[in-house]
Amino acid sequence: MAEQPLLQDEPDERALLRRAAPYLRPHRSRLGVAVGVGLADSAALVAVAPLIGMATNAVLDGDRGGLGRAVALLAVLALAQLGFARAGELLLARAGEQVVRTLREQAVENLATAPLRFLETHRTGELLRRATGEVAALAAFVRLHLRNLVSAAATLAFTLVVMVAYSWLLLLVQLVVFVPLTLLVTRWFQRDAGPAFGGKANAEAAVAATFTETLTAREALQTSRGLPGWTRRFDAENRFAVGAARRALRVENRIDLVSLVEGFALVVLLLVGGWLVTRDSLSVGTVVVFVLASRNLFDSFADLSQLVGEVQTARTGLARLLDLLAATDAEPVRAPAGGPGAVLPANGDLRCTGIEYAYRADGRVLHAMSLEFPVGSRTGVVGETGSGKTTLSKLLCGLYRPDAGAVTFAGTDLREIPEDELRRRIVLVPQEVRMVSGTIADNLALVQGAPDRSRIERTVDRLGLREWIADLPGGLDAEVGLRGGNLSAGERQILGLVRAVLADPAVLVLDEATADIDPVTAARLEHALDELRADCTLVVIAHRPATIARMPRVVRLDGGRLVGEPAGSLHSAG
Repeated sequence: MAEQPLLQDEPDERALLRRAAPYLRPHRSRLGVAVGVGLADSAALVAVAPLIGMATNAVLDGDRGGLGRAVALLAVLALAQLGFARAGELLLARAGEQVVRTLREQAVENLATAPLRFLETHRTGELLRRATGEVAALAAFVRLHLRNLVSAAATLAFTLVVMVAYSWLLLLVQLVVFVPLTLLVTRWFQRDAGPAFGGKANAEAAVAATFTETLTAREALQTSRGLPGWTRRFDAENRFAVGAARRALRVENRIDLVSLVEGFALVVLLLVGGWLVTRDSLSVGTVVVFVLASRNLFDSFADLSQLVGEVQTARTGLARLLDLLAATDAEPVRAPAGGPGAVLPANGDLRCTGIEYAYRADGRVLHAMSLEFPVGSRTGVVGETGSGKTTLSKLLCGLYRPDAGAVTFAGTDLREIPEDELRRRIVLVPQEVRMVSGTIADNLALVQGAPDRSRIERTVDRLGLREWIADLPGGLDAEVGLRGGNLSAGERQILGLVRAVLADPAVLVLDEATADIDPVTAARLEHALDELRADCTLVVIAHRPATIARMPRVVRLDGGRLVGEPAGSLHSAG
């Protein structure tokens, strides 16, 4: 069994910036300008304290000229800061939104092209939470908190520079009193922040996944009277999520203790500063600068402490999103078939050679199977439930990759065929055909090349389905309803076949297309299959005897092995 990358419940949050660098790189110029303007805003704010200190000394010395210069500079600084603050907020928000957009689009693209095995391994709600919920949380952080985070960090750094320049002794007093106690509180927070916030996100994802599955299985739960038991499970997961949220909140509240440390540090600063002034070791203006700078210092720490929870939530969300991107990007990129410039033929034999496949490490579903489907052949595949038929269909289409052996089209391994080329050559119609809201014509146009109305009508005529389409209320303009609810399962299957034929594939694979539909609709679909072009290779996986009877060649699977195959047409190495 090939190793399948799995999402981690609590992804590693270390080196997030390095891991996110590929998604930041296209926006580095915009981010650089935004951060530069933000730094200018913080520098203007910090410069207020030295100017007020200058004004204080001018007043005490009776220097009217010095006082006037200080007041003029303060006025200019206030205007400059107003401009920097407004511009910085807009620029940083725009840059952050661009980064979030990149992450969102990459997540959607990765999930759209992720291996089917990966999608089937994870709960839909978990994938939905990471691709939408985590991105939404990052977007909210960018809009509401990113600018404050940059401003608080820059103000803290610039304030320390000012304090060093005015009095290293008072700075030392502040640091000795303020920093150790603050670090103790911060470390206490950080010790439990990762598990608390990660556990909260994981619990919320479990609730979302169970809720999604509830909607999907609602009819089965109601008819089987399993809804009460399922509701109890949902309630238990919901209670666990509430408990996880409370644990995260308790951890977040620890950071509020920093405000007590700030008050104590300010008292110590005034006592020591006043004592130094009485000894003529410092000027009153210097003490004023330190009081104001300390206020900036404390405010920055307060802002940062208030943002710690938001930052941790954003870190956790970013780690979970990057984990998704890494897992869905683990499959190697398909190389052009046959090398640069090579052209894949329009038709070719489809072959399986010694293929094996397993969903779990403890058992194979397919065993060393070899099978050939010549150009234009019509083959039925039968077998009991669990014999490996559906797995084989997905391997034939390249949706799964074999753990051993190879599947080739026209002599080229499917793994080497570019995705667009592969989907153009081989098309699968699954047992459950998906519909989108809109008309029948809208759904039939969901193929490569977006066929126009006239091409859709010609294809419907060629398959002998014009009368059936005409009998539908509205014809091609009939609304299919939510998830195709206005159509029967058989009607959705017929539309799936028409959609596949519009793609004009070289190979068409039908997986149980007539399993759960009425005889009349099944006969209509079987007749449409007879109208496929002669060189289109058809592989039909079915239980229905009438469908199989139309196939000139039938192969049987049993326990993941080929049995009873006609001599010379196929063989099993297992």
